[in-house]
Amino acid sequence: MDNSFYIKSHCRIKNSKISLNTVEVFERETKDFIEFIKAAYKSLDTKYPKFFKMDRLSKLAFIAADVLLKNENLNPEIEQDIAVVLSNKASSLDTDRKHQKAIQDKENYYPSPAVFVYTLPNICIGEISIKYKLYSENSFFIFDSLNAEHLSIYSNSLLETNKAKEVLCGWVELDGDNYDAFLYLVSTKGKIEHTKQNIDKLYKL
Repeated sequence: MDNSFYIKSHCRIKNSKISLNTVEVFERETKDFIEFIKAAYKSLDTKYPKFFKMDRLSKLAFIAADVLLKNENLNPEIEQDIAVVLSNKASSLDTDRKHQKAIQDKENYYPSPAVFVYTLPNICIGEISIKYKLYSENSFFIFDSLNAEHLSIYSNSLLETNKAKEVLCGWVELDGDNYDAFLYLVSTKGKIEHTKQNIDKLYKL
């Protein structure tokens, strides 16, 4: 039995640019993350009104996933057997700061439930899963940097044990206006073997 898995497609968001399989699909010269990601949402014709209520980390992960999954031409009415395995370094720190600021404001004390709900990094997985009906396994890991070895072993294991047919995998880091997303789809189809070396190579492009 052939247990080889491949990187079917990959998306990168960094330095005011978005690329799909190394081909640039959007660019907006601005240092303001919100300005950039909202412009990307509009330009890429992403139809999901709840996007505007998401925290910044979820916006980043959502757009990266949307670029990848739209390319798959999935049937929006059918549940997809695609697992989601994401990771970053800062967890939900960007939103945690916003929540903490509201708590410390004694003159206007009222922590927003809309902010509080995003004080866990895996909420961004939920946003992606709702949009694309992904009801398979999901996990969010915290590492100092992209841990290609862990991601490859973990996602390959999901496929080998038939817990998912494909895995949406990668890194979504955001802190202030500093952001970096690298997501890829692992499948039995593709040309790039899903190995630590190839993940690192694509990430460094």
